[in-house]
Amino acid sequence: MKQQISALMDGELFDDDAETLLDVMKRHPEADEDWQTYHLIGDILRQPDQAHADISTVMRQRLQAEPTVLAPKARTRQQKARWFALSAAASVLAVGVVAWMSVQISPEVTPQLAAQQQEFNVRPASYSVEGGVNDYLMAHQEMSPSSDIQGAVPYARAAVSGQQGR
Repeated sequence: MKQQISALMDGELFDDDAETLLDVMKRHPEADEDWQTYHLIGDILRQPDQAHADISTVMRQRLQAEPTVLAPKARTRQQKARWFALSAAASVLAVGVVAWMSVQISPEVTPQLAAQQQEFNVRPASYSVEGGVNDYLMAHQEMSPSSDIQGAVPYARAAVSGQQGR
């Protein structure tokens, strides 16, 4: 659209195209800004002596109309020290909470409620095992699907305990 505006100002646009462009410019405010910019450029090119005074006056007015931006105050040492103390206190508090929680999680020593049992000397019982039972258990262990498990399980010897004749 900028090229069409420039062509209109130079008188190179046909009447029908000029009417269409003017209708479009009425609907779009940015086209009006382009129109003003091109006229300013044309004025400067035609009269360079007057351009400096006009631009400086306009710029001075625009600068005076702008709002003043206030920068925040620089932080003092006291403010920095206050933030450092606050962060240190928060860190100490966090360590204290973690320590307190770990004490709460650890198992407590419970008082003994009953007397300890006396130890008795127990003599091992001797009994005899039929030879067929061990052979049966070894055959069972060899055929068992759990013998595929790696480790010491396949090499463990089956033991028979109990009383004979039961």
